[in-house]
Amino acid sequence: MNVRGLAGVAAVAAVAVGLPSAVAGTRPSADPGRESDSPAGAALWAKRYNGPGNRDDRTYSSAASPDGSRLFVAGTSVGSGSNDDYATVAYDAASGARLWASRYSGPGDWYDWVSAVAVSPDGSRVFVTGGSVGSGSDFDYATVAYDAANGARLWLRRYNGPGNDSDRAMALTVSPDGSRLLVTGSSVGASGDYDFATIAYDAGSGAQLWLRRYDDPHNRDDLASALGLSPDGSRLFVTGQDALFGDYDYATVAYDAASGARLWVSSYDGPDHSGDWADALEVSPDGSRLFVTGQSAGMGGDDDYATVAYDAASGARLWASRYDGPDGTEDWPHALGASPDGSRLFVTGESRASASGDDYATVAYDAVSGARLWANRYNGPVNGQDYARALGVSPDGSRLFVTGGSWGVDGYPDVDYVTLAYDPATGARVWLRRYDGPIDGWDEAHALCVSPDGSRLFVTGGSWGTSGYFDYATVAYSTG
Repeated sequence: MNVRGLAGVAAVAAVAVGLPSAVAGTRPSADPGRESDSPAGAALWAKRYNGPGNRDDRTYSSAASPDGSRLFVAGTSVGSGSNDDYATVAYDAASGARLWASRYSGPGDWYDWVSAVAVSPDGSRVFVTGGSVGSGSDFDYATVAYDAANGARLWLRRYNGPGNDSDRAMALTVSPDGSRLLVTGSSVGASGDYDFATIAYDAGSGAQLWLRRYDDPHNRDDLASALGLSPDGSRLFVTGQDALFGDYDYATVAYDAASGARLWVSSYDGPDHSGDWADALEVSPDGSRLFVTGQSAGMGGDDDYATVAYDAASGARLWASRYDGPDGTEDWPHALGASPDGSRLFVTGESRASASGDDYATVAYDAVSGARLWANRYNGPVNGQDYARALGVSPDGSRLFVTGGSWGVDGYPDVDYVTLAYDPATGARVWLRRYDGPIDGWDEAHALCVSPDGSRLFVTGGSWGTSGYFDYATVAYSTG
């Protein structure tokens, strides 16, 4: 069984085993504003969460309530005698005061890993999904609904695929009317290989409405990574990779969101005809186009950003644009987003350069033609490793935000959150902020979200704390 496509899980495991658990030396306080180049982007508050096990805690997803009053972050947190659990934390968006924290430990009492969080359109419910070890069933999907006001669990649903093996949910979304929750991920089938497995739940009760699996014609591994809904909620799109043409290619599937009927399947095979791995998906604001990005082997075998636009109704490919960094070596995108007016598409990730290591690389495209409008790179202060993980656009389209991890002035393992604001029209940097945790250790942002009114930006991830282990660290900035 090929598990390379479970990139999120692999990345978590690599961090967990690749870093020491304790770090000598402490720093008296975090400095959210260090290495700034503008008075804009002021840090409003920074809050940390250390779980009851006083061990590693890392957030991987965040979402704001529709009225902007609350922020929800979700991730994986070591419990007290329960190993890794889901942990979802709610904050007052204005002050950073913690409102509640809710935890979930699966029946296997071993490893429960969160991939995504979402909020219902009316703000009453919070949904979390990921992978959770069952009792005799390896990982299962585990999807939990909470009351957004107090964190009380409303319902829990688990999914164990027909292979009774590894099933990990990677993404979720809520329908615009709030009636359905859609979850997708990778699930081992009866043949022993992974399939896309996409489930629709009644958002109120958790009742399963439909389940669809996608297995390529060669019956090899098919690994889902992202999903999105059309603005009217009628169509659901799932992307990842399949082995339709021998090696892995992008595979994007469209479903009728009400019935689960499959509407179309489209693939993308890069110029090297080898590995192509889709990481992220975005639907245009008018619902006419679907965008997918990921890493794709170019001529010679090195990975490039490859971003593909499809007609949302038919799945016909409209354009494909590639970004190969200055050295022509490895480039890995992780996130994309569209401007509110639908005219521009933005992609960010990491791109290698011989003089500076891996840098943030953010690229803007014309959403209609795929023409590149600009590309902007960020190299941190020590020419070390800099890797963007998340991207967001302000509601009025005036700012583009990117965040991730960047080696700090003290070199490895001094890694900081670095968050940048750009002018979406030109790519000019508007401001930059670094967050260095309390012990000058490893601080890596994994997610961001913008408040509905555009006034605040929230960044979250994992940050070494005074205990010598990772804590959740969430920082709020003025968008400026």
